[in-house]
Amino acid sequence: MKSMMTQIERRFEISSSVTGLIDGSFEIGNLFVLVLVSYLGPKVHRPKVIAVGCFIMSIGAFLSVIPHFIMGRYNYKSIAISTANSSASVSACSPASPLHYATDDKGKSGNSAALECEKGEGSHFWVFVLAGNLLRGIGEAPIMPLGMSYIDDFATEENSAFYIGTVRSCGLFGPTFGFLLGSFCANMWVDIGMVNPETLTINSKDMRWVGAWWIGLLIGGGVSFVASLPFWFLPYSLPKEGQIIKKSSDVFTITKDGKTEPTKPRPQVKISEAAKEFFPALKKLLGNSIFLVFLLLNILQFNSLIGMITYEPKFMEQQFNISISRAIFLIGVILVPVTTVGMFLGGFLIKKLKLHATAMAKFACITFLASYLLNLFYFASNCQVLQVAGLTVNYSGVEEPSFAQVKSLPVCNADCSCEDNHWDPVCGSNGITYMSACLAGCRASEGRGKDMVFHNCSCVGESGFSNLSAVLGQCSRDSCTKNLPYFLLLLSVLSFVLALGGTPLYMLIFRTVSPELKSFAVGIETLCGRIFGGLPAPIYYGALIDLTCLKWSVKTCGGPGSCRLYDTQAFRNVYLGLNAALRLGCCILYITLYILMMKRFRHDKKEGNTSGMPEVLSVNLSTNGSKKEDNSSGMISVHEDTHL
Repeated sequence: MKSMMTQIERRFEISSSVTGLIDGSFEIGNLFVLVLVSYLGPKVHRPKVIAVGCFIMSIGAFLSVIPHFIMGRYNYKSIAISTANSSASVSACSPASPLHYATDDKGKSGNSAALECEKGEGSHFWVFVLAGNLLRGIGEAPIMPLGMSYIDDFATEENSAFYIGTVRSCGLFGPTFGFLLGSFCANMWVDIGMVNPETLTINSKDMRWVGAWWIGLLIGGGVSFVASLPFWFLPYSLPKEGQIIKKSSDVFTITKDGKTEPTKPRPQVKISEAAKEFFPALKKLLGNSIFLVFLLLNILQFNSLIGMITYEPKFMEQQFNISISRAIFLIGVILVPVTTVGMFLGGFLIKKLKLHATAMAKFACITFLASYLLNLFYFASNCQVLQVAGLTVNYSGVEEPSFAQVKSLPVCNADCSCEDNHWDPVCGSNGITYMSACLAGCRASEGRGKDMVFHNCSCVGESGFSNLSAVLGQCSRDSCTKNLPYFLLLLSVLSFVLALGGTPLYMLIFRTVSPELKSFAVGIETLCGRIFGGLPAPIYYGALIDLTCLKWSVKTCGGPGSCRLYDTQAFRNVYLGLNAALRLGCCILYITLYILMMKRFRHDKKEGNTSGMPEVLSVNLSTNGSKKEDNSSGMISVHEDTHL
């Protein structure tokens, strides 16, 4: 879904801020049920709740693709389409009506498509995508909090971090396949099967290109449905590690003397009784100062992470002059696997080094500070703004400092009946891009379709060139692409270092709250991250990115559509500046979190509790406790056995 946001933006002719709202609808869906599911989940059948969630996700995915089948074909305006059936020379500069109009729904050329609204434009079919994404958010809500607590209840303390780190790492294979599928779909035309790709006059680098955004959602919906099936057959709870099962209905515990005793199954609690304890449990959780700092830290990290994932492909497209499909592919094959390895290794190090809570906080703090310093090197990337006559430079090729659109047409195309709001770019032989062949003053042409070449373009000569020709498409910025390998290397190292501390940070939830509040704590952490991070981040990131747009498309029905040209330098400063500011706040909170953990550790050390758990959990065990040497801290601590 993240990889298809740019395609959705162009297909529905909407701004980045509206696209951010669609993306944020996933978080809105989470808000409806996340707290209730997280609190009541451990008291009911968790696997079945997860199964229902997966099924709802599949319904949401299928709902999102409905607009594709009712909107008709996607049309874009181009002079190459209007002259596709003609081999005669065409003058783009003509006192008659301009030739820039799209094909109608039957694939035929005609002015009718330009004189009336295209099917789907000016409508609100994107609401279907928003509603489907909202349903996906509702369905996704129980998976992480209930799944992680289900595993942590089963695993021993020393294995829990490794298991959770493994599951979270394996879970990243989903985004890997998702980005690869997104790249494949973005490279296919949206109306694949109905339109011959050979007849298209634009390629995937063109800002008007729309990929097959709907195919990935269909596949994702089917996978979500299949994934729901196994959860229906999982038990209410798994036996704790160290327990054995003699019968299918009996669970036994191995005691200290090697004997087995029957373990009573965990009783199911009525929802009405559990609901009464909600606010006392919330008060107890929010009274934990370490958890509060963790909550603020998680909110800032969510803002940075969601904003980056949502707009990273667009940033790479603008900054390095590559297609969206290639940007998505590079993220899928480089960024996600590196992050997976980092998260897995983080969980492995906790198990191998037997890190206690304070050591985990220190480890997470160091890795994040290192990643922040690496993040500052991003600002070294720079790509020049595309030279577009009338936007970034004047028709003589001199840079316009204000990037203000020229209000009056120059002399070179004054006698042409040009649409000054139309975007059908051509690249002049002087290296300057013109918004259309008409605005370039072209009076002759040869060839058809994407191979069309324009001649006698009077505005090209304004910059002193004698070759007055132009070709379809905007001029390339090959110098920008040279910096891409260095950017990918830096991105990989930064992502690995950041992910390395992700699992230790996540484990602090389980080590600093009461056992009965673990699932609730994960739910509150996820909820606040979604409300104050996942929901607003795509919207305000998109709104600020919209401010860097230099040229908007105009819908057939009127009104602005999607952006056709960005100020790449302003885009870079906004995008990277937001990330740097948010992560600076994270650095301060990481240091605060570590200081609070050190204070609690000193207090627990005096009380004889080195686990980092709240003081109320430090108890004397008479018949069910044993002393055990804790090599990680050199202290003697009390450990409960599995029967307790």
